[in-house]
Amino acid sequence: MFDILLYLYDTYLFSDQFPAPEQLSRKLSAAGFEDDDIGAALDWLAALDDLAPSDAGEGVPSLRCYNDVEISRLATEGRGFLAFLEGSKLLSPLAREWVIDRAMALEDTEVSADRIKWIALLALWKLNGAGDVLWLEDLVRGGGEDDDWQPTLH
Repeated sequence: MFDILLYLYDTYLFSDQFPAPEQLSRKLSAAGFEDDDIGAALDWLAALDDLAPSDAGEGVPSLRCYNDVEISRLATEGRGFLAFLEGSKLLSPLAREWVIDRAMALEDTEVSADRIKWIALLALWKLNGAGDVLWLEDLVRGGGEDDDWQPTLH
C-alpha cells in the first residue's frame, strides 16, 4: 500500500488535486497495483482531506507524550523527525497529530522512520503546496531506502 502512496506523490506532486477516486483506482490498476492495495491506499489517503491549509499555522506550542503503543510502533528516529519539524515551525501540533494517526493506521508492526518522514511530507504537501516541500523531499529521500537517489539541484 505504501508504494501506491509514493507513486501518487511522484505522479501528482504539482497537481492541485487527485482525480476522482474511481478514476484514480482505474489509473492505479492500469499501473499494475493490486485491487486490495489500491482500496487500502485510497482509504488511507482519504484522511488527507482532514488537513486544511489553516492547519499549517504554528498552533499552540506543546509537548507530545507518546503512549506505550505509539512508542512500540513508531520508530524513535521518526518521532524525533516530527519533533524537529514541529520545533522548526514547519508542522503544527494538529498536523503532527494527523501524521501520528496516519502512521498508526498503517498495518506495519513497526512504522519506520522513512515511512513517518514520507507521511509528514504528504501532510506538508497538502498544507503548503508542492513548491514548499521540494527541499524537504531531498531530506526525506536522502539516506533512505533509495540507493540510486540523487538530490534535486536548486
